[in-house]
Amino acid sequence: MINKKFLPLLLAFCILLTGCSRNQHYEVRKDLGIYFTNADAVIASVRNSLRKHDSKIIINYTSHRDNMQNIGVLVRELMNYALDETDNPTEGDYIFHQYGGYEMHYSYQKQDSDYLYEIEIIPDYYTTLTQEQEVSDKIQEILKDFNFKRNTSDYQKIRKIYDYVYDTVEYDLIHKKNEHYHLKSTAYGALVYRRAVCQGFAVLMYRLLRESGIDTRIITGTAEMTDGTAEFHAWNIVRIDDKYYNLDATWDKQMQTEDYFLKSDENFLFHTRDEIYTSETFYQQYPMAEQDYFY
Repeated sequence: MINKKFLPLLLAFCILLTGCSRNQHYEVRKDLGIYFTNADAVIASVRNSLRKHDSKIIINYTSHRDNMQNIGVLVRELMNYALDETDNPTEGDYIFHQYGGYEMHYSYQKQDSDYLYEIEIIPDYYTTLTQEQEVSDKIQEILKDFNFKRNTSDYQKIRKIYDYVYDTVEYDLIHKKNEHYHLKSTAYGALVYRRAVCQGFAVLMYRLLRESGIDTRIITGTAEMTDGTAEFHAWNIVRIDDKYYNLDATWDKQMQTEDYFLKSDENFLFHTRDEIYTSETFYQQYPMAEQDYFY
């Protein structure tokens, strides 16, 4: 049990978001000296605000002492949990890869022996809420055209979605080096303008796959170029039965091949994952197939 004499209670006024299929739970950082008694509700509320593209996310709480030195770490952990996977197609990786971080401000007032804190989080979204609604509308039209049935296999769904992205999205060479043009990294850019870089390809794949009931993640890392250099890259993993396979719609489109469709790690050449996706914990949660998927 936590000794409340040494750890001040943070009482945040937030609502609980329902409908998440994964059981999210916030592990208290005891070394910070502060914690939220209703942290799961705070995280759910932040996640809901991110999904709605709220321009500001406000968290109010009361503390029994000054804890300003811990607020930055606390908010960073809350945001990490809020961006975790929930199986909702418009959360998790979908938000994380279409968002450029956040600014954080805080203030407090002293009231008797308590400190009344207000934290203000200002997210940097790559798209507007109106654009996201346009994406949602178009995705529903696409899925209706796909006409997936109850007996449509996961492979058939993945194949159809992969072919659609391959056939309709071009690699965005125009804006590739423009660091200020973020739509190239979004599902909106890929779906509406039909032009995107690898991140946009992967995010659109993610959204279509999850909307179709396919478990998928976006993996980031580096890709080795023909000249031996490495550059940032993003791709997907998808689950068929109880194993995951790599697929890279971007490279296949650029090379006019299917060499990177449903591959094992061993045969997914010239791709190196970021460290977060190579941990034992990640591989336990997303076990990779030892061989390519044969179809």
